[in-house]
Amino acid sequence: MRYAFATCVVFLLCLIAIYVASDHYSLNQLHRALYIIFAVALVVLAVSGYLLSRSSLEPINRLAEQMENLSAEHIGQRLPISEDGTEVEELTAAINALLDRLEASFTSQKMFVSNVSHELRTPLATIIGGLDLALQRQRPEEYYQQVISVSLHDAWEMSHLIDELLDLAKADYASDQVKMEEIRLDELLIDVRENLLRANPGYQIELLFGSDSAEEDDSGITVRGNVYLLRIAFSNLIENNCKYSDNHTSFVQISFWQEWCTLLFSDNGMGMTDEEEESLFNLFYRGEDARSAEGHGIGMTLAQKIVLMHQGEISVRSEKGEGTTFLVRLRHI
Repeated sequence: MRYAFATCVVFLLCLIAIYVASDHYSLNQLHRALYIIFAVALVVLAVSGYLLSRSSLEPINRLAEQMENLSAEHIGQRLPISEDGTEVEELTAAINALLDRLEASFTSQKMFVSNVSHELRTPLATIIGGLDLALQRQRPEEYYQQVISVSLHDAWEMSHLIDELLDLAKADYASDQVKMEEIRLDELLIDVRENLLRANPGYQIELLFGSDSAEEDDSGITVRGNVYLLRIAFSNLIENNCKYSDNHTSFVQISFWQEWCTLLFSDNGMGMTDEEEESLFNLFYRGEDARSAEGHGIGMTLAQKIVLMHQGEISVRSEKGEGTTFLVRLRHI
């Protein structure tokens, strides 16, 4: 903008000079004067262009110097924004927004690594300590059997945690990177129920279908999704019902309305406080009653990620001492 203005000024001065010279000089003198005027104009334009470009690029250079001081150790720093209404201000704001996202990602990653290390360190320390004590001196056979049993249990816990972490990584994939197919949710829930009851004979899982019309038109309970991931999400929700209720029972109701297929996972268990509801889907979070059931605080986060990957909705309603209900909504075909 400034450069264009300087060009117009120089061009206007040239026209004025030509007009004045045409009245006082001969043709040869006029030609000579024009050459001199154009030469001076070019010099003025070159100098003014250099100065203007230098002043225009100065904020960019200053911004580059400030960015060189940024690093992972100082990820909390932000670039100062000069409120001059130029493109540099917009660029600085965009860079600061990017730094906000990077800082959130770094913080999440550090917390993830810290929590995983803690979860793995505890059973590993138990295994090492038990085996070390067993080797220090000769002990009865029953003692060795007890040590092996405890170590095997902790090893299975570590294996289960690793499987959950791998599933969590898969749930972070974009939906276009995951194989999607048409799935009847009633059939999937029946399959999930059988697998859970096979692994946990003490569980009770009641499936309730809210509409008999599903027998005539199954499109209302058919969605496009990934069978493996949805099975994990539903299994985690049902297990949560069963683990935190005295009778280890989960009531699963499926229905559809308009473009949504709705699933309710309910129990009559210990319920949650408002604070626990707000933190339920946070990674590695476990509530006040966590000691009453085994777990690592990954299942609910994983279920939420899977539902959101399928462009669905998930929420929870709970009353302390009265039970918990998870509401999942997925768009049917």
